[in-house]
Parts: sequence; structure tokens; C-alpha cells
Amino acid sequence: MPKATSPPSSSFTVEHRIHLIRGQKVMIGTDLASLYGVPTRTLNQAVRRNLKRFPKEFMFELSSEEASTLRSQIVILEKGRGQYSKYAPLAFTEHGVVMLSAVLNSDRAIQMSLVVIRAFVRLREMIAANKDLAFRVAKLESSQRQIASVIDVLAEEIESMKALPPSPKRKIGFHLKHSALLDG
Repeated sequence: MPKATSPPSSSFTVEHRIHLIRGQKVMIGTDLASLYGVPTRTLNQAVRRNLKRFPKEFMFELSSEEASTLRSQIVILEKGRGQYSKYAPLAFTEHGVVMLSAVLNSDRAIQMSLVVIRAFVRLREMIAANKDLAFRVAKLESSQRQIASVIDVLAEEIESMKALPPSPKRKIGFHLKHSALLDG
């Protein structure tokens, strides 16, 4: 009888198991199997029996290059006999995770899919907050550029005023224009 994997430890966080592959946020089948408390083989078997439920926007197989890159970043297979699976690892999008809980149809799978969905939602909220912050920074930079251009124009005006010959100074006080008034 196949041995089910042990439940994740308390230090296990779902957010750290979400990867960006092919421009999509996904979770790898081995991570989901450990979350759902089933062997990876059982998860893969359930998916292959229900392929119509997993279109390409829900799930895809990793290429050998993607799998080796992922394997070098995190250890997804144990050492020893059978360390390399004969099947390419499966990557599930958020929608694929929901469908996977329906295919596995166990209380633990349903419960854990809710945890995973919440992690995807938190990640999406963090990205949205960062986009808002990036927009505000871009707006501030634009304002700074406008202010800098106004300062440059003012500096040019000041320089052009310095280049003009000085205007003759007018004498201050009472001036007599007619000499007849002086003789008088």
C-alpha cells in the first residue's frame, strides 16, 4: 500500500511554494500532493484520468529545462532510487488548484485548496498594492521632472538677463530741467 506523505510542518508556508513559470503563478504537483496528504503518484493519476477538467490555462507540464531549473532552486525529489520521475512535473494555476480539489474529493484536499486559494489571493493583493505604489512613484517622478524643467527655464532666463548690458542708473532726487529756473 502506498505511503501517504506527511502533512506539512508549521513552518511550511504556501506562499513560498507559488512559483512564477511562463508568466503565470503556479504550484507544482509535488507540493500540492504533500499539502493534500496524498502521494504525488496518486495526484498525477487523478489528473490524467480527468484531463478534460484541466485545460492548458489550469495546468501544464514543465519542460525538462524548467524542471531542472526548478530542481536546482528547490529540492523537489528525494535522493536515492527513483530520484528522477519519468513524468514531467505538473504546474497548476489557481484555477487548476480548485479543480484538483474536486478531482481528489477528500476533506483534506478541499480544506487545503482553500488555504492555497487564499495564498494566491494574498499574493495578488500584494502585487496590486505594489502596482499602486509604483504608479504613485511614477506620478511623483513626473512632477519632479516638470518642476526641474521649470527651474531650468528660470535659470536660462536669469542667465540671459545677466548677459544684457546694465541699464543706466537714474539719479535719485530733485532734478532741474531748465537752467532758467536756476538763475532766477
